Amino acid sequence: MKTDLTDTTSSKINKALVLGRRAIGTPAVGMVLTLVIVTDEEHAYDALKAANDASREHPSRTLVVIKRVSRSPRDRSKARLDAEVRLGADASTGETVVLRLYGEVGDHAQSVVLPLLLPDAPVVVWWPVNAPTDPAKDPLGALAQRRVTDTYAAEQPIQELTARADAYTPGDTDLSWTRITPWRSMLAAALDQVVCEVTSAEVEGEEFNPSVELLAMWLAERLKIPVRRSKSAGPGLTSVRMETSSGPIVLDRPDGSLATLSIQGQPDRAVALKRRDTAELIAEELRRLDPDDTYATALRFGLERLDEEAAVTAPEIVADSVGTPAEEPAAPAAKPAKKAPAKKAAAK
Repeated sequence: MKTDLTDTTSSKINKALVLGRRAIGTPAVGMVLTLVIVTDEEHAYDALKAANDASREHPSRTLVVIKRVSRSPRDRSKARLDAEVRLGADASTGETVVLRLYGEVGDHAQSVVLPLLLPDAPVVVWWPVNAPTDPAKDPLGALAQRRVTDTYAAEQPIQELTARADAYTPGDTDLSWTRITPWRSMLAAALDQVVCEVTSAEVEGEEFNPSVELLAMWLAERLKIPVRRSKSAGPGLTSVRMETSSGPIVLDRPDGSLATLSIQGQPDRAVALKRRDTAELIAEELRRLDPDDTYATALRFGLERLDEEAAVTAPEIVADSVGTPAEEPAAPAAKPAKKAPAKKAAAK
């Protein structure tokens, strides 16, 4: 069921929602949260499709905020709000309201959205593109418990990642971080299978992909080891290699779908590690509404430290396998000099 409202108000939109629920026979509100999508006309369809798919797992009221830019000065001086209310099969398992803001009302989107929020329910704001530098200080972001951005969609992803670290506020998250959840789980499971000490690591992926940097920073921060960032043709993340006292551990995914896990002394295993679509990423983020401390720690580690401080704080092996002092420095001590090219690649 669709209802178009032209030159309307938030009060009329709320009335249309109530009448629409009665018309389709569901007068009760069964939503668990409000998802606010702030986007432009170009990306609105894809973002709304992903939100509708995710609503099968998280029934929610989805508010799509589209700020329309008028061409003439006369049109820009006129404030107008148009809305499209979707219920039932047109909104999957939730409710959808598409808001198009014209003129000065676009500068006060929070006053339009606030009356439409579900009472006593969490609020999540998602910027598929053109996210603000500091989401927590954005008027719409200030209404939410969780603020979702995507540095991969930025024009300069790596610089955007640094800006996110400087402006981080508990509740912020990034879909580039969500994309590496299966990688982090698989690497943690691999380390649980062997008793070893990790001495260094290398993360390989396509250039200008912030997920590669985030995974490298996570490894460097958690394991206190030097981590090298290498470039590949993609797609996305392609390989992680960890040097350990028991031999290398390699997780390789050259085709973006099936990966191979190799552990010294064990047969190679094929593991499903496909690249997930946006709907799966949003559904994962909606499962938790508390601050992601692990993301915050990895983000604040800093790109510039991947090759310097991580190497300095890496545990140095001073004894061989039988407990006698080693006559030569361990391999990690000689690695920092070879890592300058990797740092340049990460800073691009």
